[in-house]
Amino acid sequence: MNAPTTQPKPMPEPTPVSQPFWDALAEGRVLIQYSPSAGEYVFYPRTLAPRTLADDLEWREISGRGTVYTFTVADRPTAPPWVDAVPQLLAVVEWDEGPRVSTELVGVEPADIRIGMRVEPVFDRDPDSGTTLLRYRPDTTS
Repeated sequence: MNAPTTQPKPMPEPTPVSQPFWDALAEGRVLIQYSPSAGEYVFYPRTLAPRTLADDLEWREISGRGTVYTFTVADRPTAPPWVDAVPQLLAVVEWDEGPRVSTELVGVEPADIRIGMRVEPVFDRDPDSGTTLLRYRPDTTS
C-alpha cells in the first residue's frame, strides 16, 4: 500500500466584497461589516444588510476576541489536503461583537477545549499562498 500524498490545501479566494476582510487579516486586524440600519455587526461579507436589506454596510475593526460557541475534534482528515494535519480542532467562535466565524483552534490540547472558552485571534500566514488565515487560541489575557 502506498503512503498517501499530501495535496495542497485550498485557500480562500477574496472577492471584491470580501477583500477588505482579507486585507485586514494580512495586517493583523479583524475587520467586519456593521449595519447602522440593523444596529449590529454582520459576518460573512455581503452587499446588503440582513433583515433591513439596506446598502449601509460599513467596515469596522473589532477586537477579534470571543468565545468558543461549538467545536469538534477531527481525528481523521476532513479531506485529502489535511492528511498530515490531524487532529483538526474545528470551531465556531462567537465574537464579542456578536457574529460567529468558523475557524480552527491552535495552541490548545483537544481535552482542554470547552464551549464558552475565551479565545483570541491568531493571524496565520500561509507561506505558500501568502494568504493570512484567522485562527484562534486560548485567550492569554484572562
